[in-house]
Amino acid sequence: MNIENAQKQVDDWINTHGVRYFNELTNMAQLTEEVGEVARIIARRYGEQSEKESDKNKDLGEELADVLFVVLCLANQIGIDLQDAFEKKLDIKTKRDHERHHNNQKLK
Repeated sequence: MNIENAQKQVDDWINTHGVRYFNELTNMAQLTEEVGEVARIIARRYGEQSEKESDKNKDLGEELADVLFVVLCLANQIGIDLQDAFEKKLDIKTKRDHERHHNNQKLK
């Protein structure tokens, strides 16, 4: 699946199962909440904090998918073609960062 198809799937889901998109501010708050859930799992599972029993069965992939879903909602309702934006960003990063990363002593 590409990003364009994912945006279409989310739009179809909203139009079939939802009443409408939440407004942009609500979706931004929702995105922040979902990113926080991802951060909590990573901090406790891979960081130095101990993992709470209630977090041990949480699926990181599912939480990342929640983040992606809300990002796709925001892009749809604002009218952003994320496929095009991602391809442009990848081109910029490739041109800008290739030598920088290869020359970074911290990465060797």
